[in-house]
Amino acid sequence: MKTNRRCRALLAVSLNLMALLFSTTAFITTHWCEGTQRVPKPSCGKEKKTNCLNYSGNETANETNQNVVHYSWETGDDRFLFRYFHTGIWYSCEENINAAGEKCRSFIDLAPASEKGVLWLSVVSEVLYIMLLVVGFSLMCLELFHSSSVIDGLKLNAFAAVFTVLSGLLGMVAHMMYTQVFQVTVSLGPEDWRPHSWDYGWSFCLAWGSFTCCMAASVTTLNSYTKTVIEFRHKRKIFEQGFREEQNFLDQEAIKYFRERSVQSVTRSVEDFMDSASLRKSRLSPFSVHVGEVSEILGEDVC
Repeated sequence: MKTNRRCRALLAVSLNLMALLFSTTAFITTHWCEGTQRVPKPSCGKEKKTNCLNYSGNETANETNQNVVHYSWETGDDRFLFRYFHTGIWYSCEENINAAGEKCRSFIDLAPASEKGVLWLSVVSEVLYIMLLVVGFSLMCLELFHSSSVIDGLKLNAFAAVFTVLSGLLGMVAHMMYTQVFQVTVSLGPEDWRPHSWDYGWSFCLAWGSFTCCMAASVTTLNSYTKTVIEFRHKRKIFEQGFREEQNFLDQEAIKYFRERSVQSVTRSVEDFMDSASLRKSRLSPFSVHVGEVSEILGEDVC
């Protein structure tokens, strides 16, 4: 029993640790959503000769003659670049088409004013989610390594399960709120940021994987708690049943003993009474004969 309970506690601690690592990684990274943005191509120049618009094949004229109207034969999507971007809770980073590297902007500033309150609620929920995971992990470790008695372990187990369930619910709400804010920002956000195509990234997968591990840890902890309680109740029931059977057996033996003792005492009393009666009769018989003889003698004398 103790080995099985320890294995279940170790499994719950491992799942809680995975949930904590996944949630922390997802919270600080910027790959919740990723995709491409369509932006106009810049004009070609001495430093920029690829992925740019070349007007009439004359690169120097593009730089010197600013007042001259230039024409480009590129039409449709050929006039645009599709740059890669990725977005997290805190920042949105996109590829820099004029230089190497990326440039990042605050996602809170990009969100519409009507959704900033929901976004801040999502951030607070994520922070509480991580904090409750830390509390649940601490209680599970305390129950696993420093629990001296089974009763104390059950109490720690119950509190750890409650904190883990609450953290999972907060994490689910936080993920859903961020998804809603991002979808609204895609439609109503700044035009220079709106994605042409997008999908969920690996940070988003880590966030929901953290929620899955968190709920699995809570279910394992609750299962360990209920199974231990059921085992204790079953053992208590068996003990009480055995005690009752033993008590009934002792009561029957006592009744049989006292019944035999009472029968023996009654029999012995009857025997003693019969003996005393016979003894009295034996003592009175000679006396009665002697009185008869005396009466006969007295009768003869009277005659």
